[in-house]
Amino acid sequence: MAALYEGYTLCGLVQAQNQSDSGIQGIESERDSDHVVVTDSTRSVTLYKVSDQKPLGSWTVKQGQTLTCSAVYNSHTKEYVAVSDNKVIRVWKEEDIILDKAFKATVSSDVWRVHSVPGGEPVVLFQRGAVRLLDSLLSAPQQPVEEVLAQEEAIRWSTTVIAEAAQFVIFQTEQKGDHFLYLQRPNLNAVQRYRLEREEPGLSPLSFSASYRDKHINLLYLYPNGHVYQSVVSVRGPGMEEEAQALPLPRNLLFALPVGEGLLGAASALALDEAHVAVVGVPHPSAGAGKDFLCIWNTNFQTLQAGKEMSGKIYGQLWSYSSKLFIPHGKSLSVIPYECPKSSLASALGKLRQARTEAPASVPSWNTILHGEKVQPSRTVETRKTVSHLSLCYTSCTLSSTSTAPVEEVQREVEGLLSRSDIQELQPSVGQLASSLVSRSVADPAFYTPGTLAQLVHTQCLCHSVCPDLLLLALERKDYFLCQLCLQLFPDVPEAVTCACLKTFISVPDADADSMSLEPDSVAFMESVITGGRGQGGLQNGFSPAPFEEDGTDPLSGGGAQTKTTAEDKEKTVTEPGQTCPVGLHKAVLLNEVLQTAYSDTFLLPHLKDLSSQQVILFLQYLQFLYLRYSQDTFTQTHGLRSPTLTQIMDWVCLLLDAHFTVLVMTPEAKGLLLNLHRFVKSQVRLFSELGKIEGSLEELQKIKVKKEVGQYSIEVIELF
Repeated sequence: MAALYEGYTLCGLVQAQNQSDSGIQGIESERDSDHVVVTDSTRSVTLYKVSDQKPLGSWTVKQGQTLTCSAVYNSHTKEYVAVSDNKVIRVWKEEDIILDKAFKATVSSDVWRVHSVPGGEPVVLFQRGAVRLLDSLLSAPQQPVEEVLAQEEAIRWSTTVIAEAAQFVIFQTEQKGDHFLYLQRPNLNAVQRYRLEREEPGLSPLSFSASYRDKHINLLYLYPNGHVYQSVVSVRGPGMEEEAQALPLPRNLLFALPVGEGLLGAASALALDEAHVAVVGVPHPSAGAGKDFLCIWNTNFQTLQAGKEMSGKIYGQLWSYSSKLFIPHGKSLSVIPYECPKSSLASALGKLRQARTEAPASVPSWNTILHGEKVQPSRTVETRKTVSHLSLCYTSCTLSSTSTAPVEEVQREVEGLLSRSDIQELQPSVGQLASSLVSRSVADPAFYTPGTLAQLVHTQCLCHSVCPDLLLLALERKDYFLCQLCLQLFPDVPEAVTCACLKTFISVPDADADSMSLEPDSVAFMESVITGGRGQGGLQNGFSPAPFEEDGTDPLSGGGAQTKTTAEDKEKTVTEPGQTCPVGLHKAVLLNEVLQTAYSDTFLLPHLKDLSSQQVILFLQYLQFLYLRYSQDTFTQTHGLRSPTLTQIMDWVCLLLDAHFTVLVMTPEAKGLLLNLHRFVKSQVRLFSELGKIEGSLEELQKIKVKKEVGQYSIEVIELF
């Protein structure tokens, strides 16, 4: 039986000028099942790693330019392809930073879409129906392009499929209320044209979906009246001759969705396999009006098998890659994992008999949910999946009982649940249980179960998207151990929450922080950092802690003033910066967790500006202390202990300076800190300059062939020019 699992947010939506537009132009699968390329409706293309819900790269066209075609990934060349301003084809690699400096070519006619499939060469579909392979088009961008479509005929939808080892471009057009379907091979002039049967007057298809199976292309399309039709097209159909009439395309009504009163507005239907269809923007048969759902229907048995309410506005867009559904709704793009096993009639109707198990006669109790029914294990994978699905249903409808159970009972029962059950099968239940406990804790200040929540986080079945209020609740209750666990184990902590944690951790008094119980390995690492480098001022990477260089120039006084220093001042400035940790041990442990949390610069910078100047100065002083400890010759990072890297430390220094540089320059207390940072950068530039001088010599050393036979003692003279 099909199932929809707990979803998570991949990214926020860019506000489009058209309120009915989600702001997303397209989503394309990238090099593997865990990467997608998202193109917004204005200027940006972003590469995401789905499992981490974090962007890996982003590219933007110049102000005044617009992306008119969603970007695709060319698996042959490992490059990305997009179109701006209808005629400019852009090709770039992942390491390219500035999109405008990458390859671009202007073609002679407006482009509708660029399509790409794994293992196939990208194809370009022009707005007038012509198709070209990308390589042949880029070899002569200004080549003439024929017009395939008739006058006043426009493309509404297109895709590409692989059939019989050949690539086919499929597109649907509209002309004066009539709808046509084209099937074309890029490397041949054979074009098949079909006329779709008319629906009720004035109704046009809302969505199309195409797939290849049983040696035919199967077309699925949804109308505003809820009718879902299926048409089968042969890949070896007759070609279209000039002035020839389009062939009628037979169709059959697959099923009729309940639409309630009126017609559907923004909705989409997508074929998942030969027996299951995902539908978004269509009312749930048993839900009230005004609620939008994502549903999976079984077309063989005409049954609804899974449903999930989607909050916010639905835009009628739906993509599917690697058993995940991508749905823009409200202000976010959500990823919903799904499963569609083969179904029998009994399982489709929810009446599959379980081995030695009778259907529950009443609503199960809290104890029943936690401990499970005493049933014999099923012998088939399908039966186990059905049991898991039924368990999820029981959990979702009875977790309201957690609002009355006392703290001790909840802790005892959850411990029993986690010790007796398979964690992987409990993943959806853990998310719902955590959400229920958090909701009760927010509503009832006297109720809080820190140990239970920590146990649930330790299962690694939770993430911020599943239980978004958990980390904020921990901050409110000053449960910093739970905050630490969430930052360690949640891969999708939003930048706003990360910054909220940072502000809270910096503001905690050292005395209060030292009384906390935190994760032992993190504490052990910081103890080694704070105590292991005392009195060791070593020189590393060309930088010494001594803040004064030989020229004595103050970069903050206009670039020419000389700073007059006495022996007392010099001794003070030499011993203070970086010699002692500016925060307590446990506060440093919490700050380290923030340093290691994943983030995007674009989304984090606005929230960093909310920090006060004193908080920024203290954090920069701590980062300086960490850097100096890492740079000492005597410092060794213990393997196995969770600790920030040198790169993470420097990235945060840059972020803080970007967000607060003007304020810091105007703050007298920050002058000494900025001078130290300036001298550090200056020493690094000098170091890299010296390394650059010997770069040629080092390259020559690499070219020298090492003699195979070398005695126990030898002298070799190497001449460097």
